[in-house]
Amino acid sequence: MEQIDGRMPVLVGCGDVTDLDTPAEAGRSPYALIAQAAGLALRDCGVAGIGAVIDTVAMIRSFADTSPRFATTLGTSTNPPRSVAQRLGLQAGRHIYSYSGGNMPQYLLNLFAEEIAGGRMRAALLCGGEALRTQHGLERTGAAGVWDEDPGGTPELIGDPRRGWNDHEDLHRMRAAIVMYPLFENAIRGARGRGIEAHQRHIGELMARFATVAAANPLATRREGYTAEQLITVNERNRWIGYPYPRLMNANAFIDQAAAVVMTNVATARELSIARDRWVFLHGCADGHDHWYVGERADLHSSPAIRAASRQALAMAGKSLDQMQVFDLYSCFASAVQIGCQEIGLAEDDARGLTVTGGLPFFGGPGNNYVTHAISGMMRRLRAQPGDFGLVTANGNYVTKHSFGVYSTAAPAGPWRREAPSALQARLDALPKAPFTESPEGAATLETYTVMHGRDGPDFAVVFGRLDATGQRFIANLPDEPARLWDLQNRDSLGRPGRVQRAGDGRNIFVPH
Repeated sequence: MEQIDGRMPVLVGCGDVTDLDTPAEAGRSPYALIAQAAGLALRDCGVAGIGAVIDTVAMIRSFADTSPRFATTLGTSTNPPRSVAQRLGLQAGRHIYSYSGGNMPQYLLNLFAEEIAGGRMRAALLCGGEALRTQHGLERTGAAGVWDEDPGGTPELIGDPRRGWNDHEDLHRMRAAIVMYPLFENAIRGARGRGIEAHQRHIGELMARFATVAAANPLATRREGYTAEQLITVNERNRWIGYPYPRLMNANAFIDQAAAVVMTNVATARELSIARDRWVFLHGCADGHDHWYVGERADLHSSPAIRAASRQALAMAGKSLDQMQVFDLYSCFASAVQIGCQEIGLAEDDARGLTVTGGLPFFGGPGNNYVTHAISGMMRRLRAQPGDFGLVTANGNYVTKHSFGVYSTAAPAGPWRREAPSALQARLDALPKAPFTESPEGAATLETYTVMHGRDGPDFAVVFGRLDATGQRFIANLPDEPARLWDLQNRDSLGRPGRVQRAGDGRNIFVPH
């Protein structure tokens, strides 16, 4: 028998559900959908007794409880993880509901590994999902309150409760991911010195490689295997959302998907006779966030937190990037992938590939829960390739919160321990911030920009700029005039001069020359 510390945390079960076909009127609530995925994860452990030892059920926060954009008339549970646990007959003592963020599945597994290694937790079920496709279908019928549940108790809340945008950004219509990530994309284009056409081709080719993986994944929601040309060609089926992203290059949120994983310790896995070929170990992990608000960051095309945390996770595992055989990089938008590759030190066309699922635009982007699917997919891949190592990256808010996990079926040597995340965060918090003003006035130069579109054309634009006199950064909108908006988009407007001033409603308005 292998000499593995009995307190060593180990993943022993995984399960995923993707429902593309059930009519909305027959569709399940998100709690029922998540329970289905969780039931698959429990059965994947291969033993009957796993449910009896689970002392913690954690659920990733739903989008309906996260963002006004996804709020529902259908109701909610007063204790979502307990709603799931009751459907499965689990008698867990802890019910955890995360705060928002796409980093939270990996963040919680990192935390649970620490709890398990310290003897404070025996076994945990981590689950999450969305039923936004069904939600929207039911809402169109006028349904209300059908998902209300009160299973009793109050969930424990874990994560960072701060929203990802501040009031000044909100005033300028900047709180949605579909606005923020295009701003990063144009900043990346500027940093890399590409023209518009060349950069569009580049990101089309990048994301087409994700689409190819999704085409072969029966759990993916978009399996068409889009080419680069299809992804960047704007037409009725692929209209502009936030320039430079057409619809197919946005995370696909309106889906019914759920996933779950089970983590315990080696002693319990042995006691229950969970087969050794089901075990996947978390060898290294790290968590950290960049400066919280986008406007504070030194630039808009990099991430010191990804750079530092990815290295910390690999160092904890005792592995180099070259020793990873499998990757799943967070991929809500092409800008997230490019920044991730840049900071990790991974070529965007690395022959090992960048995803096990197909990524958020093509596999599906079930709210805050995508990374649970990534971890579940990583487990299956590593079980099929014993001894290989895989790296999962997770991103919350706007390239803000980051979590990493290094996985393998091979057992770690020695006890499981990690450096306190607060030590890394202190180093990240000490990094310089960009000079910023909420009340700019005068001559200025564009730093990055996006034009947001409705179905009938451009609606508004958001820009970051720098005052010529002081170098201070500012946020502004353009006048909401279609001709100006099209002009901003159709010209290469990076570095474009203009003037900025405060409007009567408190917003800053930039008028480019």
